Amino acid sequence: MAKYFGTDGVRGRANADLTPELALAVASAAARVLAIHSTHDGAARPVAVVGRDPRVSSEMLEAAVVAGLTSAGADVRLAGVLPTPAVAYLTALYSADLGVVLSASHNPMPDNGVKLFARGGHKLPDDIEAEIEAEIEAGWRAPRPTGAAIGRVTVAEDGAAQYVEHLLASAPTSLAGIKVVVDCANGAASSVAGELFSRAGAETIVVAGQPNGENINDGVGSTHIDSLSQIVLRYRADLGIALDGDADRCLAVDAAGTVVDGDQILAICARALKDRSLLAQDTVVATVMSNLGFHHAMRDAGIKVLTTAVGDRYVLESLTSNGLSLGGEQSGHVIFTDAATTGDGLLTALRLMSCMATSGRPLAELAAIVQRLPQVMINVKVADRETVAASPDVRAAVSAAEAELGEDGRILLRPSGTEQLVRVMVEAASQERAEQIARRVSEVVSAV
Repeated sequence: MAKYFGTDGVRGRANADLTPELALAVASAAARVLAIHSTHDGAARPVAVVGRDPRVSSEMLEAAVVAGLTSAGADVRLAGVLPTPAVAYLTALYSADLGVVLSASHNPMPDNGVKLFARGGHKLPDDIEAEIEAEIEAGWRAPRPTGAAIGRVTVAEDGAAQYVEHLLASAPTSLAGIKVVVDCANGAASSVAGELFSRAGAETIVVAGQPNGENINDGVGSTHIDSLSQIVLRYRADLGIALDGDADRCLAVDAAGTVVDGDQILAICARALKDRSLLAQDTVVATVMSNLGFHHAMRDAGIKVLTTAVGDRYVLESLTSNGLSLGGEQSGHVIFTDAATTGDGLLTALRLMSCMATSGRPLAELAAIVQRLPQVMINVKVADRETVAASPDVRAAVSAAEAELGEDGRILLRPSGTEQLVRVMVEAASQERAEQIARRVSEVVSAV
């Protein structure tokens, strides 16, 4: 099990779990490891792009990361406050060996994280993360560079503008006639979202777009979407877009204030691409958490679904290895491989609104493609996740539940990656039935 890396970089409470010392060690180790894997001939120094979200601790951690990178002999291009997918894009645009983002995504302000991208703007595979962890543990294996060999720091002053132009070029149609409320979560998209959607043609109302370092994700954004629903109704907008702190995910609400989740957004975009013969192999990638209603919708639309573990990195791996064009998660991470190497909430919003503009249909009508089944999730504390996974009693309980649900539901057991928890998820034709089966299986799990 990884010591430092979780499902999306290194994350923890800033200055407690995630200290400047750890951030420096992660950055310097990543620079050394990725320089070894770089495709350049070694004549040039490694280059890293560094961006951050606006939370207070990001400034402190940025300083530590820059120190770690330059101490390893890497040149740094500071991108400032930008969405995570913008840093991924700039990493590819600048032919950098490494991209670093200081952000804890949708987590509250006291938390922070160090997210890493390899050359081309791709998230790191597990084996490279393992190499970086080994390098952190081993410390420096070679003399530190000195004198002119120490890395230099420059500011990427045009980074935000280049990212916006890239997104506009990726929008397939004008958004004229659409009125949208955009909740920026007081996060990294606050400085670019209004300009982006207005230039794309939409009448744009930005809320939660005034970060002060402390208010990121505080009662706003994709994890607090109820307030957006009320604002959409107040302005009589066509839809609302909810981003998270680093804008790599997007959820929506329709004109009536009803939430449109990642499964529905993915289904809308998949069918639109298929109708234009642009959905590679008529296949979409989703995770095991996607609602069974999504799978039924894709089946009825003649679209095949490939399923991965939870995490947009695994979605991307499947997209890349299978030569596919679209994938995503229920949480709102959606990846369009023709324009991005990671989930991009702003790009997703543009593509979603383009579906509305092209079809002339309201979001509620488009979202009706997915009839979500009631879903129940119970977190069960256990002594040992591995023992639960191997238990014959648990397997028998799951098999019995599967037989009872048939094609009208499903059950999924997911061990937590960080805690001694097993998550029991059940989908069924009714809420009552889902709750009954989830409780029954959870009792078996807790007894192991």
